[in-house]
Amino acid sequence: MACFIAPTILAVIVSVIRRLFKSVSEKVNLGLLEAMLWGGAALLAFEHLWHGEIVPWPPFLTAMSSPTEWATALHEIATAGVAMSIAVTATWGAIVLVQRHLMKAPRVQSIAIEKQIVKTAQ
Repeated sequence: MACFIAPTILAVIVSVIRRLFKSVSEKVNLGLLEAMLWGGAALLAFEHLWHGEIVPWPPFLTAMSSPTEWATALHEIATAGVAMSIAVTATWGAIVLVQRHLMKAPRVQSIAIEKQIVKTAQ
């Protein structure tokens, strides 16, 4: 129904933060989070469009055509949409942590290997 709205809102917020704080965004790879959120939101919106839940006339969501259905749509945004946003953000965080760990580890190993090569060459 409307679960794509929560990741879309978060994607807009991340996009604004990324553009305002470029030095921080490069350090924590906000571009990846932004791409993941926009991609996921677009895929969810396409899926809802495919199933006829999004229409080209107001209110644009078939779930919001009557006041009684608004509660259902808001509930889906609050549960499924927020849960997906949290899952995407947690996945991004794990990727960033693993990336940092992997970038540090080979450097330490390569320095140790370089020292061994220099010692054996002398």
